[in-house]
Amino acid sequence: MRPRVIRIETETDIERLRQVALLQRAELDRLYQRLAQLTEELARARGEDAIAALQLELTAIREQLEARTRALFGPSSEQRRRAGGPAPDAERAARAGHGPRAQRELLRVDVVHTLDEPDRTCPKCGGGLRAMTGQYEAAEEIDVVERSFRIVRHQRQKYTCRCGACIETALGPPKLLPGGRYSVDLAVAVAIAKYTDHLPLARQVRQMARLGLTTDTQTLWDQLHALSRHLGPTAEALHALVLASPVIAADETRWPLLGAPGASKWHAWSVTSPAAISYRICSSRSAAAAREVLGDYHGIAVVDGYSAYKTLRDERAERRDGSPPFTLAFCWIHARRRFVEAEPHYPQATALIAQIGALYEIEARAAEVGPEERLAMLARLRDTESRAVVASIKTWLMAQAVLPRSALGEAIGYTLRHWEGLERFLDDARIPLDTNAVERGLRALAIGRKNHYGSRSERGTRVAALFYTLIESAKLAGVEPAAYLAEATRRAIANPGTVTLPRDLVPS
Repeated sequence: MRPRVIRIETETDIERLRQVALLQRAELDRLYQRLAQLTEELARARGEDAIAALQLELTAIREQLEARTRALFGPSSEQRRRAGGPAPDAERAARAGHGPRAQRELLRVDVVHTLDEPDRTCPKCGGGLRAMTGQYEAAEEIDVVERSFRIVRHQRQKYTCRCGACIETALGPPKLLPGGRYSVDLAVAVAIAKYTDHLPLARQVRQMARLGLTTDTQTLWDQLHALSRHLGPTAEALHALVLASPVIAADETRWPLLGAPGASKWHAWSVTSPAAISYRICSSRSAAAAREVLGDYHGIAVVDGYSAYKTLRDERAERRDGSPPFTLAFCWIHARRRFVEAEPHYPQATALIAQIGALYEIEARAAEVGPEERLAMLARLRDTESRAVVASIKTWLMAQAVLPRSALGEAIGYTLRHWEGLERFLDDARIPLDTNAVERGLRALAIGRKNHYGSRSERGTRVAALFYTLIESAKLAGVEPAAYLAEATRRAIANPGTVTLPRDLVPS
C-alpha cells in the first residue's frame, strides 16, 4: 500500500499536523547543525576574525528559526515573575478557591418554608408541632430572574376647558424616533449588548426571539443609529475633553470595514486622558489619520514607536503659523518587549529587563499615596532614583557588541532611536512609563472585532466609535454605562444638542 501523502493546506487532523511540524523542526535543526559545521570549516580557513563574525551570523540565523517556532507553538504571554516574588505555582495556590461573595447589589427576597399539615406531628409522642416564633434555619442561594419584554401602552390623558377653546394632552415618554415603537431603554440595552458584551445583532435577535420578541437586525440597527444621533454632541465633547489634557496616550488597532476594498487597512484610533477615552475609526494608519484624530493637540502624547506620530510631529514643527507642535514620549513596555523576545538567545538581556522592572518598582511606591501627593512623590522618586536607573540602562545599551539585525541588536537599536522620548518621563511626573492605559481601552474593540468582525459601512464605523467612546469613558469615570447612555439620551431628546459628560452623573 502506498503511504498517504499529507497536504498541509487541506489536512484537518490536528495530531497528524503536529507530527509534521515536529518532523520539520527536527529537519531544520539537522540542517542548522550542518550549516554550522560547514561555516566553522570555512571560518578556520579565513582566520579568527572571520570566525567571530560568522558565529554572530549563525546566532542570528538560529534565533530567527526559533522565533518562527515560538510563533507557531509558544505561549503569547510576556508576563514575568518579579525577582524575589512567589513562584507561579505558589501564586496559583494562593489564588485558588474563594468564599461566598457579599453580593451587596442584588435584591434580597425572603421565602418562608413551612411543614405541610400532615408533617406537623411529633414522631416521639404523636403530639402536634407548633411554630417557634422567629426561629428559622436560614440558607442563601443566588437565583435568576429571566429578562422579559413587554408592550407598554402609554395613554396620554386629554384635558379640556369648559369654554371648549382649549384641549391639552399630557406628555408621554421621550422617543428616539417620532412615532417609534421601541423605548430608549431597549435601544440602550441593544447598544450595551453589542459594544460592552460584544453580542452581534443577529445573536441578539435570536435571544429576543426565545423570550417572545420578534424583531430583526435592521430594526435593532435603526435603534442604535437613532441613539447615536442624539448622543453625537456628547461624544464630540468627550473627544475635546481628552485633547484638552496636557498629557494623553494614543494607540491604534485594526478595525475592518467588511465588504469594502482595502477593508483590512481600516484602523480604530484611541486617545486616552485621565478623564476620558475617545475613539476614531479611519480608513488608514497613516499620518493623515493621526492628524484627523489628534487635531491641533499641542501637549505631550505618550505613544509607541509607530512612525505616523513622528511624521505628524515633524509636520507641526515645520509649520510657520505659530501653533506649537506636540511632544512625544515613548513607551517603556514596547522597548521591553523586544528584549523579552531576544532573551532566549541572549541571556545578557535579562539584566536589561530587570532594570526596566526596577523603574516600575519605583513607580509602584508612589501609588500608595493619595492623588494630590502622588505627583510630588513621583517627581522626587524619578529625580533621586529613576534617573540613575535610566543612566545605567543607557550605559548597558552602548556596551553591547551584537549584529544590528539580530534580535538583541534590533532591540538596542529601537531603544536608542527612541531614547529622548523614553527618558522624557524623568522631567515630568505627569508622563506615565507606558501606554498601558490606552491599550486597556483598545481591549474592548479587540474583543468586539473577534465577535462581530468589524463594521459593514462607514456609518457603522462612526456609530461604533461613538458608543465605544461613551461606554469606555463611563467605565473610566466609575459610572454604570447603561445608566449613563439612558440619561444622556433623555436629556438630549428633551433639549437637542445637550452634552452630558460622565462626571455630570458622579456625586460630588
